[in-house]
Amino acid sequence: MPSPIRQKRVADRIQAEISTLIQLEMNDPRLNLVTVTTVNIDRELEHANVFVSTVGDEARRKEVIQVLDGAKGFIRRELSRRIQLRRAPEIIFHWDPSPEKVEEVSQLLDQLRDAAASVEAEPDHDADE
Repeated sequence: MPSPIRQKRVADRIQAEISTLIQLEMNDPRLNLVTVTTVNIDRELEHANVFVSTVGDEARRKEVIQVLDGAKGFIRRELSRRIQLRRAPEIIFHWDPSPEKVEEVSQLLDQLRDAAASVEAEPDHDADE
């Protein structure tokens, strides 16, 4: 079994290669603005969980995952050609909700900041008495 460092290096390389494939070599307009956010690979280097994200609604998410699932064979073949591994890992695409969660948290923090600023700006009626 590979060391955790090798496992991380392979995952990073897979992420870079899949990103390049999606952005530059797969001429599918449905994959515009798709980002590979994370790749997790098991200890045997046989299964790679690839997390992707893009802008859009639920229908767009389903379409992106469907297109990527349909291109698994091509992507796996290209990975095996570009990365020196005994066997190219099986690729499993997942939707990464992290960017949406970050946006939600950012909006909530902005609302809290605005609410705190409006409370501080209100005159204190109890101080006059």
